[in-house]
Amino acid sequence: MAFNINDFRTRGLSNGGVRPSLFQVEISPPSSISADSTIRQKFTFTCSASQIPDASISEIAVSYFGRQIKLAGERAYQNWSVTILNDEDFSVRNMFESWSNEINQFVGNVKRTRGNAYKNSIATVKQFSSSGGVIRAYVFNGIFPISVGAIGLGWDQTSQIQNFDVTFAYDYWTPQVVGSGTINTGQSGGDPSPPEAAAPLQPSGGATPDGSGTQGPNQ
Repeated sequence: MAFNINDFRTRGLSNGGVRPSLFQVEISPPSSISADSTIRQKFTFTCSASQIPDASISEIAVSYFGRQIKLAGERAYQNWSVTILNDEDFSVRNMFESWSNEINQFVGNVKRTRGNAYKNSIATVKQFSSSGGVIRAYVFNGIFPISVGAIGLGWDQTSQIQNFDVTFAYDYWTPQVVGSGTINTGQSGGDPSPPEAAAPLQPSGGATPDGSGTQGPNQ
């Protein structure tokens, strides 16, 4: 078949392609963590890098007369990380350090919360279209920080903003699909409602398309 650039344009990236810079991350920590809506919104605005999670299933190799077949094993959820720009009030980092302290005190070496209350939390990563609407979202359930990363310091580190990584463990994630596509995840009580179809972002200071009170990237 002869190469035709028009075929690629109309059948490949017919919608223009998804941009990795058009994303937003939101988090709802446990109620025991001192993190009001202002701090949670600040996290959303300063979370500068993340990932859409992978979907992994292990394999089971079964031997028979010197040959192998492979069967599906169990689903595994890999740890998830975000990168955060650090502001001078340290409020977002303080939220995660406080959360880490709830799980195991820095000095006392005991857990401050009852049972699994430290993971009564969710996080959501949203992918936006180039027109400013949410086109896909992933919700992480039972999430908690396992590492609040170091911040590098140096006299030669000029003209830049501090940042740090936070790595999370979680129980599972569920996709939220916009449009006609659906994924039956087997979640008890039904799968979460998908985000509303693409809608333009509001001007600075407005709400997001889902009405959460935080705004995605300005277009």
